[in-house]
Amino acid sequence: MQRAGLVKNFGSGTWSYTHLGKKVLDNIEDVVREEMDEVAQEVKMNQLQTSEMWKDSGRWNTFGGKEFFSFENRDGKDFTVAATHEEAATVLAKEFIRSYRDLDTAIYQIARKFRDDHARKGLLRAKEFIMKDAYSFHKDKESMNKKYQEFLEAYKQVYSRLGLEFSVVDADNGDMGGSQSHEFIAEGSVGSDTYMKCENCLYGTKELDNQRCEDCGSELREVNGIEIGHCFKIGNRYTQEDNIGLTYTTKNGEEKEVQMASYGIGVSRLISAIIEQNNDEKGINWNSTVSAFDTAVILASEDEKAVNKAENIYSKLDDAILFDGENSVGEKFAEADLIGAQRKVILGNNFLENGITEVETRGGETKLIENLSNYFNF
Repeated sequence: MQRAGLVKNFGSGTWSYTHLGKKVLDNIEDVVREEMDEVAQEVKMNQLQTSEMWKDSGRWNTFGGKEFFSFENRDGKDFTVAATHEEAATVLAKEFIRSYRDLDTAIYQIARKFRDDHARKGLLRAKEFIMKDAYSFHKDKESMNKKYQEFLEAYKQVYSRLGLEFSVVDADNGDMGGSQSHEFIAEGSVGSDTYMKCENCLYGTKELDNQRCEDCGSELREVNGIEIGHCFKIGNRYTQEDNIGLTYTTKNGEEKEVQMASYGIGVSRLISAIIEQNNDEKGINWNSTVSAFDTAVILASEDEKAVNKAENIYSKLDDAILFDGENSVGEKFAEADLIGAQRKVILGNNFLENGITEVETRGGETKLIENLSNYFNF
């Protein structure tokens, strides 16, 4: 990512995204947002939070050990920069949930999170990162389970569209609480998770002595993986009266605790996971859904005719990057491959002598195109 100019490191666990990196990040966020819009409503919650709700939930001193970035303001009040939003989502939901008519409901956001974690492996474990987090609220466990399955299916759609190979693994709820959770793990040698993966379906398990898939019966293979998503059935962990508290009135006028689930996707981490699974000796080889630029227009001649044609093609393609300047043709080719452009449009001697444009795919296949307008449909 650094060689390709996607990101810049500003110290332990802190990163910025260049224009190129932001385009990739935006493409990933677009896919996540499109699938989440099918199951939830987008919101934007506060990142600067007072300690009260965290103390109500009992997580002020326990969340992730010492992973909080916390401080005391000028008035002597405790604050944190949000590491997660279960508490905030529950408090927000209390403003709108009164009766059974207000349920079921689900909200999500794509936002930065901050954790004083041990930074390592680039974007895989950072102190500042981008997450899609969602929260659903329900009348009972049955409706919670139904929505939970909808989110699992939406997650599968997200990762498939991004070109990832992944497994769905039963997991521990940890500090989150609740009855059940599932991790989505992408195979990758740099991953910190070790699990048994089925080659024929999405099943995976962290029980390393398990040799057979429980879903299809195939053999399992031990691999390293990158956690790319986690879904939790939280139940009443945060909604019970001695916690934050969130109830609703039933048809019969009874007061009942709301059932809750939460769902996370490590959006910025996905960049690393996608590259880990989609690269070769030349650089990144991701799909057109993710790639910042599908087409690299490469000027292989300084002749005015070639320059004008290159600029014309570049202006008509929304997904193109123009390689001109003083670098050699070989250097332009190498940079286009490094950043993951799926095709190169080459304006050189073939164009000047025969009016034919060379188009080379990322895999090395070359086509000679006489009419680019028909080829690109512009």
